[in-house]
Amino acid sequence: MCARTASFMTERPAYVAIGLGLLSALALPPVNLVPVLLLCVPGLLRLIATRTDWRGAAWIGLCFGFGHHVAGLYWITEAILVEVATFWWLVPLAVPMLAAVLALFIALPCALSRLAPGGWPRVLVLAGGWVLVDIGRQFVLSGFPWNPLGSVWAATGVVGDVMLQPAAWVGVHGLSLLTLLLAATPLLGRRVMAIGGMVVCLWIGAGIWRLSGAQPAGPPVVAILVQGNIAQDGKWERTRAVRIFKDYLALTEAAMTAARRSVPGAVPVVIWPETASPFLVTSDPNARAAIAEATGGALALIGTIRFDERQRVRNSLAIVDGPGPAVAVYDKWHLVPFGEYQPGWFPLPIAFVTEGFASGPGPRTLDLPGLPPVGPLICYEAIFPGEGVAADRPAWLVNVTNDAWFGNSTGPRQHLAAARMRAVEEGLPLMRAANTGISAGFDAFGRELGRVGMNESGTIALNLPASLPSTPFARFGLWIPAVLAGLVLALGLARSVWSRR
Repeated sequence: MCARTASFMTERPAYVAIGLGLLSALALPPVNLVPVLLLCVPGLLRLIATRTDWRGAAWIGLCFGFGHHVAGLYWITEAILVEVATFWWLVPLAVPMLAAVLALFIALPCALSRLAPGGWPRVLVLAGGWVLVDIGRQFVLSGFPWNPLGSVWAATGVVGDVMLQPAAWVGVHGLSLLTLLLAATPLLGRRVMAIGGMVVCLWIGAGIWRLSGAQPAGPPVVAILVQGNIAQDGKWERTRAVRIFKDYLALTEAAMTAARRSVPGAVPVVIWPETASPFLVTSDPNARAAIAEATGGALALIGTIRFDERQRVRNSLAIVDGPGPAVAVYDKWHLVPFGEYQPGWFPLPIAFVTEGFASGPGPRTLDLPGLPPVGPLICYEAIFPGEGVAADRPAWLVNVTNDAWFGNSTGPRQHLAAARMRAVEEGLPLMRAANTGISAGFDAFGRELGRVGMNESGTIALNLPASLPSTPFARFGLWIPAVLAGLVLALGLARSVWSRR
């Protein structure tokens, strides 16, 4: 049997690599079947060993990455189906095309690892190169750091709470580095596997230790998350606008009444999701007045579209407390390529919006009356580690999103896992309001406080937890995992040079 398997790996390596890539996606949220990596990563390294040069190893990595990303990003097809009458031709192309591009980021470290001798030097080169290239994935072209390998530890519940804690020190990319090194241990003998087991025990111990620390009392603020469960198809039709708006107002008014009864001394803040309002809140005093009536004059963070002074459309978060001008406005700056703008480097006009959105100036901390300073993240911005928090550190994060584009797929759940990871990395509580998806709150350790589930219409009132002191990752950001990965890569390459000498 082993001989037959080895023969198949030699004769059909591309098929095996694609299969291993597909299997590895089971480790990603929401399945989080992490043990499959103990098969997939050693299998990838064995396939690399069968190639005679770096070109063959790159081909293996490309095939593995293609399978991994096709399975991990299949949900993108759901967004195309919303506009299927226009973009029907993209249905069979979009996910494979994107997967092929992202596979290049796995092909490169695989090619580099073939330059190292087998054993631990090759493992080090693969792991270090993988993480460095993955960090680059945040910045190359438009940036798309979805599903870094470290996110496999974002399981729901206590297990995920414990395993995510080192992200406060090394970020999700640091977790990716450690995950790859541990997953490769079956190739390196029983002694190394035993060391890997000890590392996992230390990892668990560190997580438990961090969670056992005293949690300071939070401010007297209750965040009311409103989830309207509005389908994306036909959302912007004028005949539906009034009904959608009234639904959000009714949900808000009921939630405010309940919150005042249950936590009478707390300061309420209402959070509507991305583009929740079908009316232009910043330029519509009637809409602001209706919202203020529903909230009783409490501050409301409202996802809305707005036009700036140059008549450019922006995806914004407006903070209102009455019919007067908005208290503050935050504009999304990490726009979704093809969804919110047409990248100039892509030759085909396939953006879902005709003229595209204008980008905001960057991360901001909003100082709002009666509330701790808040850092907004609109939808896509929550997937970028180390990029979403301004220099003047906020006391909490708010993430508004509209995951109706992705249906009842893994997409909204992976998006939720990414937002949770930002809370752990930054040591900040995060409140997340989704139009359709999962609305939830997390404390500064990434522990879930409550949620409104997938495809549900409802609200939830959550006491705002306290923030933690600035974490190492919050202070130094991507430099930490980049330096760690660089050291691991350099160690593997140094051993390779020494072997040749």
